[in-house]
Parts: sequence; C-alpha cells; structure tokens
Amino acid sequence: MRLELGKIKISDIQFGEATKVENGVLFVNKDEIVNLVLEDEHIKSVEVDIAKPGEETRITPVKDVIEPRVKVEGNGGIFPGVISKVDTVGSGRTHVLEGAAIVTCGKIVGFQEGIIDMSGPGAEYTPFSKLNNLCLVIEPVDGLKQHEYEHAARMAGLKIATFVGQTGKDVTPDEVDVYETKPLLEAVNEYPDLPKVGYVYMLQTQGLLHDTYVYGVDAKKIVPTMLYPTEIMDGAILSGNCVSACDKNTTYHHLNNPIIKDLYAKHGKEFNFVGIIATNENVYLADKERSSNWTAKLCKYLGLDGVIVSQEGFGNPDTDLIMNCKKIENEGVKTVIVTDEYAGRDGASQSLADADAKADAVVTGGNANEVITLPPMKKIIGMLDYTDKIAGGFDGSLSEDGSITAEIQVITGATNELGFNRLSATEY
Repeated sequence: MRLELGKIKISDIQFGEATKVENGVLFVNKDEIVNLVLEDEHIKSVEVDIAKPGEETRITPVKDVIEPRVKVEGNGGIFPGVISKVDTVGSGRTHVLEGAAIVTCGKIVGFQEGIIDMSGPGAEYTPFSKLNNLCLVIEPVDGLKQHEYEHAARMAGLKIATFVGQTGKDVTPDEVDVYETKPLLEAVNEYPDLPKVGYVYMLQTQGLLHDTYVYGVDAKKIVPTMLYPTEIMDGAILSGNCVSACDKNTTYHHLNNPIIKDLYAKHGKEFNFVGIIATNENVYLADKERSSNWTAKLCKYLGLDGVIVSQEGFGNPDTDLIMNCKKIENEGVKTVIVTDEYAGRDGASQSLADADAKADAVVTGGNANEVITLPPMKKIIGMLDYTDKIAGGFDGSLSEDGSITAEIQVITGATNELGFNRLSATEY
C-alpha cells in the first residue's frame, strides 16, 4: 500500500464566522461545533474553547486527542468502521491539519483521565502543549451510565475531528510525505540482503473503559492480526480507553505513531520493514497465552529477524509484554521492547510487574512516579474538583492557589510507550 500524507501546517486557531483554513490559520464557527455535538441525545451540553501553545491554560480532565484529517483520494474514509464505512484504508492521499487537534474532556467516570498544561513545567512533558487545540468539555444527560458517557464523548471528538478535517480537502498541502509497504513476497524480494523487521503493536483492551478499536471492532475480541503500517497512519486504530494519562495512546498517538515513522525512515537502508502485527492486552491468563502464542507464531511465519514490541499501560499488561518478548525470542526472533516504568517516587522499586532474562533490550519512556508541581494557571478548560482522585494524584494534590503536586502520571502523554515524549532513563 502507498499512502500520501499531505500536511497543511496550522500555525494558529481562532473562532470565526465560517469553519475554514486560510493562510495557515484554522477558523472555527463555534455554533456549528455545538450543534453537531448536541445531535447526540446523550449529551446535555458542550463548552467549546481554544487552547494555544504558551498560554497560561490548563485542559483537564482530558479524555482523547484527535488530529483533524480528510481523505482526498483512495479507498475508505476517515476513522473507518466508526465514522466512515468499513473500507480498507492506508492508500491514496489523506490531508492532515498538522499543528491542530481536537481535545475531548469532561467529568471523570473513574480516575484515569489527564492534564494538558499549555505552558510552564507541565507543558514540557506533553506533546499536546505544542498544538493549537479545539477543546470540547462534554456534559452528559442526567443518569447516563459511565460507558455510555465515554462512548458519547469519544464519538463527539471523532465527529468534530472529521468535520474540521474537511476544511483541508481542497487546500494545497505545505508538504507531502509518502509511505509505502508492498505485499509480503514482493517486499522480501526487494531487499533480500537486509534483515526483515516487524512491529508488534500491543493495544490496551482490558475492558471496563480500557478499550481500543481496530476498524471499529473492540480489539479484545480479535486474535493478533497483520496490518499494513499505512492502515494505522490512516485511522484504522482509535483510542477508547481511560488508562493512566501518562501512557495512554490517544487517537493522535495512533495516527502519528513515531515507531512506525522511524521504521519507515530506515526501511530499505538498514533493514526491511515488513509490516505490523496488532495484538491485545488481556485480563485472563488463557487469553494472554493465546494472544502471545499467536503473536510469536506470526513473527516466525513472516520470517522476521527482529521486532519492536510496544506496550500500552502498566501492571497487568506487563505480563503480556514479557510473554510476547519471551515467546518471540524463543522463535529465534530478536526483540526490543518499549515500555515505561513505575519505579516509585525514589526510582528504587521494581519498574515492571514482570520480567525475564530474554528482555535484554529495553527502551523506557521514563518513571511515571516522578513527582512534579504544576503552577496555577489563569484559565481552566474543564474542571479541577477531581484532582486529588486522579491516577497519580493524592489527597492534598490540589492546593488552594490552584497549583497541583502529583506524579507525572497525571500528565497526558508524559511517559508514552511509543516514545512520543522527551523522557527516558540513563545509567550512572
């Protein structure tokens, strides 16, 4: 598959009479946004606001971040199986409003939503502080069940991202990036002397609002499967989970997965990037065994020499990560795992809940238990009354002056396990 991503650089976002892109500025008609969101009978009200880089603004509690896009040429549409029909994506041309995002937020239903600060020390931990954000603060109708509220919020974000993305359909991109993965036999024959490398993409699927969707299907219901990398870059995988904010893969992360981009950058030069195996993270041992068995089997079947394995979440999913690593290594395929750590505030605790000697090549996104103080902000988009309860917070996290002392676990994307952050670890 060959995919062209036409990047339309967005340098600013403003409210205006019409929703459009003009000279790098995204103009948004607020009434249009409100009316589209309120088409869902599960939503009582929505506040629409803007957050720009460098502003003294705090967005919280964040549920998802989505990049506006539009399909210009080729099969399928944006967010297949959810917004568009279930057609295979990953080919043709898609236009991207690079530098803009839709951020959904609202009252928490558990304890695992996050914070985005647009300035100050917290802004250095999240990539979303660098974007021009259109924020939706969603209030559900009274009595709505938790999973129904989360579904309504998720669909609102995807619907608005699709609507805003349409503004780029007839705009000439500032640049066009091209990505291509050929059918397996053709790809292998093209670079016969290079090692064959794949990517095992672990998706959070533990249920109870810990969900990820592949072409609209809850990934806990699938067995590991092969995908073209361009399918993921074109919206085949969407976030629907409430795992800890620091290592949640938002929809924006899936669309812009840096592991995929880095593998493409070295494809045909240092190795042959063959493709992706998407797998899930399960609750029950039998399901973990099944998925890790299939993942290792597919790595062997594809004749891979090495794979990168990325995790989402921590604790229970550490078992899935190590199972995948160990079984893939047992098939003679070298592994590198990408994770983060929960090593305690002093960094001295065991960083993963599971381990194995075969996991000897590890990339870390940092220690989520590190404590930070976020200064008060002039503007709050959302609400702060839950702060002491959020994962990474504690009784007394929120001070009277509006500052927050908590683990960086509360910051959306702080220790992201795709490496979509600035943190790592060093040995002294």
